[in-house]
Amino acid sequence: MAEETKTLPELSADGKKILEMVEKMSVLELADLVKVMEDKFGVSAAAPVAVAAAPAEAAPAEEEKSMFNIVLKDGGSNKIGAIKVVREITELGLKEAKDLVDGAPQVVKEDVKKEDAEAIKAKFEEIGATVELE
Repeated sequence: MAEETKTLPELSADGKKILEMVEKMSVLELADLVKVMEDKFGVSAAAPVAVAAAPAEAAPAEEEKSMFNIVLKDGGSNKIGAIKVVREITELGLKEAKDLVDGAPQVVKEDVKKEDAEAIKAKFEEIGATVELE
């Protein structure tokens, strides 16, 4: 295996001082520093990682899914009907089902077979709710 040599940019005197200070900080201090810098400059240090991971996750999606999550996007104008459907398929209590419908978008049920997911989606659409299968 051949060693790769990286060419790093030359730092200014101020940049070298900052690097020396960062080297002396504890992990907790560094974590706090990152949080403050993210807030101050409106950026996220995690964004490049998420972008890099996205293409890797897209490859397995080519095979057909057999299990779906049912996501209620909007309860529609007939919220009572949506609450009844949620209670029917989840066995949640009235308050929990109402909170789920009011808090849409929410996952109603996870890991549902394709046929069952399509039937549940049809029930929601019949009463005017918006549902997605993920």
